Amino acid sequence: MHIIALSGALRRASYNTALLRAAIAMAPEGVTIELRTLHGIPLYDGDVEAEGIPAAVTTLREEIRAADALLISTPEYNHSIPGVLKNGLDWLSRPSGEGSKLFGGKPTGVIGASPGGFGTVRSQGALLPVLHAFGSDLWMAGELLVSRAGSVFDADGKLVDDKVREQLQRFVHGFVDFVRKRQS
Repeated sequence: MHIIALSGALRRASYNTALLRAAIAMAPEGVTIELRTLHGIPLYDGDVEAEGIPAAVTTLREEIRAADALLISTPEYNHSIPGVLKNGLDWLSRPSGEGSKLFGGKPTGVIGASPGGFGTVRSQGALLPVLHAFGSDLWMAGELLVSRAGSVFDADGKLVDDKVREQLQRFVHGFVDFVRKRQS
């Protein structure tokens, strides 16, 4: 099984990228999780699209298309999805109709980490209608909302909180089971 793990953050020391790195380390045997970011994807502009889809978008699209599943880790900015993540999803959905071709039926899980006290409950909630519009096969049985992320990761981005590690492991294994059921 091959899963693309997409970080919704660009920051080098992103808690969400660190969360995905920890998830990669917890992948069950026979499962490969590959980290991807939105680096290199420009702001969406219809004039740019008319000249051709940027290479960074095409590359990410083909990696997602080839994967068995998608795991998105979203930060929360101002109670919603970060602009960079929404912009990346907007590009991936272009030209019109590409979103449902790419994401339609694709098993998708959503997690997130935030320095705030509520984790990413609002950004995850705001992301669901976008993924629903694409026809993603959302795994709704699992939830991971990491709050107070500054105390969950060390200065090198290593997950140091045992409770969160246990929750993440349960999430990863549950998501893999969900994907396996969809494959059979």
